[in-house]
Order: sequence, then structure tokens, then C-alpha cells
Amino acid sequence: MRSASGLPFLLEEGMQVALVPPVLDAPRFVTVEDAQPTGLDGGVVWFEEIDDVSVAEMVVGCHCLVRREDLPEHTVMLDDSTDIAGWPVTDVRAGSLGIVAEIREMPGQMMLVVERPDGSELLVPLVDEFLSQVDEESEQLVVDLPAGLLDL
Repeated sequence: MRSASGLPFLLEEGMQVALVPPVLDAPRFVTVEDAQPTGLDGGVVWFEEIDDVSVAEMVVGCHCLVRREDLPEHTVMLDDSTDIAGWPVTDVRAGSLGIVAEIREMPGQMMLVVERPDGSELLVPLVDEFLSQVDEESEQLVVDLPAGLLDL
């Protein structure tokens, strides 16, 4: 199993997981029985409800979604009460990127939508690894984006 590109492996024992898209004759919701990370972005996972190879083959390619409250404590989550729209966003290497347009909830993760000076949108996965500083006093975000993300 692999994490979304550039994101850490987050599945842990006991997590309730929704498998999407749903597959006919396969469980829609499963419980992580064991999860062994195999690096920063992947791991081997066993689900309590999947104990047959034919069922496991049916869910190959599915995405695993978990509830926000089940994510590990270190996971960045700006709640709905945090209004950061209009805050400037600066990358530690590239400098000014634009301003926050919104936080968009996507099927796999939350995305920071940054409106660039040229009017285009930059989507940044909202994860601890990319956020260097959230300065509420001066209302600005500092990010440390991986090489190549700005080229997408």
C-alpha cells in the first residue's frame, strides 16, 4: 500500500477505514489489524475483514479514507474555525507564492488552494511536512515544498 504522492504513511492498528470506490462483494469499511510502514510513503497493511486472497484482489487500487479524528496527533489539521483566506503564502526557497484562496477538502486529503499572482491556482497538500510556520499574529503561512511541486 502506498500513501498519496509525497505524503507520509498514516494507517495504524485499530483505524476504521473506508475503501473507495466501493467494490461489489467486498467490504466497504474495514479495520486495520496491523500496519507496517516500509519507508516514508508506503507500508504493508492487514485488514480484519479481509482474510481471503480473492477479496484482497478485489480491493486492489482502492483508496483508504479515515476519519479526521482518527489521524495521528502530528497530522496538520486546520479546523473550520481557522479562517486563513487571504493570508500570504511564502515558500522557504521560492519566496512568495500568492495568497490562500481556500482550504479544499478532497477525497484523499485537505488541500491548500493558493491563488498565484498570475491568477492560476496552486494546490498544496495540507500536511505537517510542508508547513514550516503558521503565524497567526501576522496572518501568514510559510511552507517548505518538495522539489518539483511548483512545476506541476
